[in-house]
Amino acid sequence: MDTADAPEGELEVSAPHRELLDQVLDKWSLSILNELCERPCRFNDLRRCIPAVTQKSLTATLRRLERNGIVERVLLSSRPVAVEYRITPLGKTLRHPVDVLLDWAATHMPEIQRARRTFDLTQT
Repeated sequence: MDTADAPEGELEVSAPHRELLDQVLDKWSLSILNELCERPCRFNDLRRCIPAVTQKSLTATLRRLERNGIVERVLLSSRPVAVEYRITPLGKTLRHPVDVLLDWAATHMPEIQRARRTFDLTQT
């Protein structure tokens, strides 16, 4: 059953939706989108802004975001090859839902931390 076909109040995430969410809401994607929402960046600019990301992870994440239409790769020159990554209009539409999730997390973080502590104490 597709999410749109689920009865009201029932949450069902179909495989295509899960795949997309996994690809655009992971740790590196959110960091990249945060940077690209501010300005277009070249690859090494992103590496400097996100020092913990490896070159391999950054490359793979940019390709996934580009494949999903969230980021575009723009050729600036061919000799030497220079490319820039930019957020697409579709990618910009992600900002609001991500901000809503972050606001929810900030609001409920004390409750979540209490729940984690309680859980961890019962697991020992």
